[in-house]
Amino acid sequence: MSTSHHHTASGRPLRVSPAWVGGARPPLDTPDQDQDQDHLLPVREAVWVWSVRRYARLALWALPAAAVLDGWLTLGIGTPPGPLAVSLAADWLATIAMLALSAVLAGTRTRRSALAGLLIALAGTMLTLPLAALPAGTLAEGAPLTVDQLKLAAAAATAVTGTGWLLLGWAVFRSRLVNPADGVLLMLAAVAIGAGSYARQPLPTVGALLLLAAGTGLAWTGSRLIPRA
Repeated sequence: MSTSHHHTASGRPLRVSPAWVGGARPPLDTPDQDQDQDHLLPVREAVWVWSVRRYARLALWALPAAAVLDGWLTLGIGTPPGPLAVSLAADWLATIAMLALSAVLAGTRTRRSALAGLLIALAGTMLTLPLAALPAGTLAEGAPLTVDQLKLAAAAATAVTGTGWLLLGWAVFRSRLVNPADGVLLMLAAVAIGAGSYARQPLPTVGALLLLAAGTGLAWTGSRLIPRA
């Protein structure tokens, strides 16, 4: 009994793991020969892309966690670690969420807006961290800034961070990948939190609640995203 190239010696179909899998579709104006090959990705690269997107979808849950910590700070309730530790933890979680959201949006048409928002928000976070430990109206010993300049720097850092979140919210709204209402909530939260730093209650708490709603919606929707074959 002879065996073919498509069957084993026992007569069962020969199953071969493909070396290439489907990826992004090529433009329609390319030749057919190019279309048959350009949209293929190596299996290892496809597995890597899938793993990155999976971890990004899971990391989106850092956004509602950061919103909870920000909201807790706005209530003025004393915590054993202290407000500085809670604020740093919230900033850390927000940074993770920014990276995860940009990774999820990397394959959408708003990837440039998401990247710009990520870079601007990271710059604002870097400006905020050196000022976080200083009490209001005080200067560190040997600081080259005056009190007024320090207040201006803190306001600029908040504005830069808010601008980054605004761009990320716009990218979510225009991405057609997740619920656009989450993008609107994210933009409103960015404005409320940025203005709430120098405003009275309940604006800071409202901003944290908007961020919690947007983050929960993004994390819930993102955890159920399935990349196209």
